[in-house]
Amino acid sequence: MCIVNCMYNLAVILAGGIGSRVGGEKPKQLLPLADGRSILEHSVDAFEDSPFIDEIAVVMHPDWINTMEQLRQTNTWHKLSQIIPGGKERWESSYNAIKAFCSPSLVGRDGVGLLLHDAARPFVSQRIIADVCKALETHEAVTVAVPVTDTLYEVLNNEVQAVKNRSGFMRAQTPQAFHLDVIAAAFEDAIQKGYIRSVTDDVAVLKAYKPEIPVYIVSGDEQNRKITYKEDL
Repeated sequence: MCIVNCMYNLAVILAGGIGSRVGGEKPKQLLPLADGRSILEHSVDAFEDSPFIDEIAVVMHPDWINTMEQLRQTNTWHKLSQIIPGGKERWESSYNAIKAFCSPSLVGRDGVGLLLHDAARPFVSQRIIADVCKALETHEAVTVAVPVTDTLYEVLNNEVQAVKNRSGFMRAQTPQAFHLDVIAAAFEDAIQKGYIRSVTDDVAVLKAYKPEIPVYIVSGDEQNRKITYKEDL
């Protein structure tokens, strides 16, 4: 019987972007929150503090890897094992992380989970991380989402074409989590077939190339918001 965790869970913090919509000289994930610590540090802290996470990697824009190394030295992160160069697009950053962990010892091991989390969501709760990891024990793919509360318009040329029934929609959050061998196979198929460049998240890759695998939804939280614009700080 598992007391805490039945799986070996790898958490990847995706910090490869530059966050241009926030503005400033630094990527948004390096900007400070009210306590003076960066958005990225808060995101890493959340997974460092979780008893369900065994190992952490950060995917960082190549120009800022030295800064990440400095953060590594000034923080007491015992689980951070790798700093991985990011790609030009989100999918490249995810794929770089998948490749970094796809050693024979891990891919061939039963019960390895890979959690992919946006660095720009620094307020992810311990409850969400725990629920995702527990769900991975019985599901091969897990995502986090919250119900849509606003009316949804379908638009064309800045005109409303239709009003959608919001009961059939949810807003995606992260972490998105998968059995390592499953998401690795989905990415390899997507890259070979050229679909990969049009995706916006990792669940989209799985749904396109492993549609037979259901994606279980864990309830998210409005506090697990993404910092996108300057006002969000």
